[in-house]
Amino acid sequence: MAASQKFFEVIKQGTKVEFVGRQRQLMAVSIIATLVSLIMLPVNAYLIKGRGSILNWGVDFRGGSELVVNFSKAFDSSNIRKAMDEGGFHGAEVVQYGRDADNAFMLRIGAVSVLSEAQANATRIAMAKVGEAGLKKFEWSEGGDKVYLRFDRPVEAAAIKQALSTAGTSTTQVQPFGRSDENTFEATLVGLDSEVRKALDKSLGEGSVVAIPQVASVGAKAGRQLQVDGIQAVLGAILLIVLYTALRFDFRYGPPTIIALLHDAIITVGAFAVTYKEFSLTTLAAVLTIIGFSMNDTIVVFDRIREDSARFKDRAFDRVVNQSINETLSRTILTSATLLFVTLAMNILGSGVVKDFAFAMNVGVIVGTYSSIFVASTALIWLDTKAKAAQQKTSSTPRRSRRRDQEPATSV
Repeated sequence: MAASQKFFEVIKQGTKVEFVGRQRQLMAVSIIATLVSLIMLPVNAYLIKGRGSILNWGVDFRGGSELVVNFSKAFDSSNIRKAMDEGGFHGAEVVQYGRDADNAFMLRIGAVSVLSEAQANATRIAMAKVGEAGLKKFEWSEGGDKVYLRFDRPVEAAAIKQALSTAGTSTTQVQPFGRSDENTFEATLVGLDSEVRKALDKSLGEGSVVAIPQVASVGAKAGRQLQVDGIQAVLGAILLIVLYTALRFDFRYGPPTIIALLHDAIITVGAFAVTYKEFSLTTLAAVLTIIGFSMNDTIVVFDRIREDSARFKDRAFDRVVNQSINETLSRTILTSATLLFVTLAMNILGSGVVKDFAFAMNVGVIVGTYSSIFVASTALIWLDTKAKAAQQKTSSTPRRSRRRDQEPATSV
């Protein structure tokens, strides 16, 4: 006879925790948290000095450049910021990157090119005077590190480079681009990282910058498009989830799922609004992940509620919901805790975008687990009550009509 094996149980079978009885208090907490999250967006934009936007948009969304700079020794962030100002990169954000011993900082600047707007205009004017050729096309690359030129007649690359130099635009190379008969050239500018290194070394001392291993630039136009695409991605995910719940369950189960998803997404974004941590494409990916995780958790609870509703038709619906939540509680806690521990380690040990992603996941896992138990179930009970009340009202009206029809006619 095989020996029985006893497994560790987080929540023992038969546990009866009263969840439904605390609905009003906990829903009040959810409403307050949601309102604070929404209110913080305009507060950041108009009331808190030094913020100026609803969220601390990363380079992905607002446009600009982000550079990771390794220094030869420890520097104070204020000194680095001052050096950037003296080098012409005004308003730079300086954030420590990695551990203290790394002597690394992440610099965020609004420029995507080494040229200012005035220098860019001077360059355009200079290009219209190269020899006797007429300028037909003058176009910057999205990153701002290249310029594309097309002339109406053949021009020497050396003449173009000389004209750019005269206009104060330093280039690494000028070469033909496309077909030879198009007279099109590509001029590559001196990199933004080179200018940043020059500015830092000049102010902090020669050799202060060891390396600039990471440079990322996004144009303002691309940043705005990414914002639009990000909103569309969130709305698209929610619409597909609506379609799924409509096919999987009846109408009562769909709206509570959507309410829970919006609750989780708004509070997660609200956490970034309150802390003003950087909100980037990686953070948006975390929000989409949270939406999927929350829906999965909610569907598991709803599946058990639907099964128990068929088994215990004589019980009040709110009692069935409470029992179903208790039955799935062990699974909910184990799944959420596993993900929380992993993302918490990423948050503590990680840096940069990894840390921001982990922070979003930490908030989302906690809020998503909470909403699956309290928010979604509360909305489901409320909808079920309304549906049954409407059904009773509809079924009682014909019966009253039949009674009037069956009354004997009185003689006159």
